[in-house]
Amino acid sequence: MPTTQSWEVSDALWLRVEPLLPQRNPRARPRRKYRRRPGGGRKSIAPREVFAAIVYVLRTGCQWKALPKSFGSASAIHHYFQQWRQAGFFLRLWRAGLAEYDDMAGIAWEWQSLDGTQGKAPLAQEAVGNNPTDRGKKRDQAQSAGGRPWRPALAYRRRSQSARREVAGPDAGRDRSPATQADETPPPKPLRG
Repeated sequence: MPTTQSWEVSDALWLRVEPLLPQRNPRARPRRKYRRRPGGGRKSIAPREVFAAIVYVLRTGCQWKALPKSFGSASAIHHYFQQWRQAGFFLRLWRAGLAEYDDMAGIAWEWQSLDGTQGKAPLAQEAVGNNPTDRGKKRDQAQSAGGRPWRPALAYRRRSQSARREVAGPDAGRDRSPATQADETPPPKPLRG
């Protein structure tokens, strides 16, 4: 007796699921002006294969795009999933499963409970630290190891001005008149010995 995987659709399961599937309605008018040649385009996927692929995604938890190629196009399978969801197929399947379980084991409809919780992890902030994308502004951060502030020494200067001139003062780098130079005492000469 061959065993089936948890995501495989057995013949017995398919016999119970097939009547619940939404009917395919052929389009009254084509959406496009052109018509395909006979045999052109992708072949449609059989409903059983689509259901098997959906069960595979639900049982394994994989992403739609990670479906094995043996099931067919992942986007086509997802499209069928969306159509069937809108048509109420999964609600009908759930109700049929509940009714079958009620016949087999009995469901205590008078008493039911639901349990769940949702909240922040109390130690999460200490364990992981601050959000790395919420770093704040540079001016709120400590200075670098060299002690130099992050801002430039000059608040503003025109392009024609030298940076040295702004730091040293307005007369820095200008030619001095001979009268100004005469007032200054010359620097002492180094001693030779």
